[in-house]
Amino acid sequence: MPAYFDAHAHVQFPAYDEDRAAVLRRAREAETWMVNVGTDLQTSRDAVALADHAHEGVFATVGIHPTHACGARMSPCEEGNVACGARMSPCEEGNVAPGVNEAYQMLAAHEKVVAIGECGLDYYRADETTRTEQEAVFVEQIELANMLEKPLMLHIRSGSSGRSAYRDAFEILKAHAQVLGNVHFFAGSWEEAQLFLDIGFTLSFTGVITFARDYDETIKNTPLDRLLSETDCPYVAPVPHRGKRNEPVYVSEVVKKIAEIKGVAHEEVAEQLVRNAQRFFKVG
Repeated sequence: MPAYFDAHAHVQFPAYDEDRAAVLRRAREAETWMVNVGTDLQTSRDAVALADHAHEGVFATVGIHPTHACGARMSPCEEGNVACGARMSPCEEGNVAPGVNEAYQMLAAHEKVVAIGECGLDYYRADETTRTEQEAVFVEQIELANMLEKPLMLHIRSGSSGRSAYRDAFEILKAHAQVLGNVHFFAGSWEEAQLFLDIGFTLSFTGVITFARDYDETIKNTPLDRLLSETDCPYVAPVPHRGKRNEPVYVSEVVKKIAEIKGVAHEEVAEQLVRNAQRFFKVG
């Protein structure tokens, strides 16, 4: 059993091209397992290839990020982020309407692929006028997850208009999903969190909880067995690494903060979060 589990990472991104082996070695030495998450066809292929050749405890997802829906206007990096590294083009190259084609289906069936996504709805980085395209690609990925009986890795983010991407995504999931899902980098309200918890989903949190208090209520109220830890690396490095490129070994800081917020011993929280991830991804 690993000591820690990073449920959402992107070590296949170009941000690690110069020292990927060292990043993986540090994770292995810290007994940290990880899931590298695909955002388009190429990053999904890269995640699977990395899982194939890396040490034990490195897994992959295959998915289409909602900001890759055709026509989605978005920026390549979060404002103020020093270590972006994803290829964030609005559409798959040469594909008028990117979706779950045969290449995705074949890749998703790989034994090291433990979830489908990241998929969902994004009203923050993509214009809300692309909601129809985002929903169509989201439903295709839900159907693929149903077919393969693999869980969903969800990216859901509301914008400034007041419309809740969480409530919209919940309605789509309720209508189509036959598998469980994890809401990665959850940033909604406690009321929105309850929608997903009530249907058996999990919530995961990043290093942002080490320097922002907006997430405390949801973490306090969510049962410990429904939480996952993640880095979303190379983004949002936790304190004391804030401002640097993030990496999976830093997930221990996220676990430490979850333990502090919930008032539970660090060792107990670390063990439970690993068990949660192993159960959700059906590994180990």
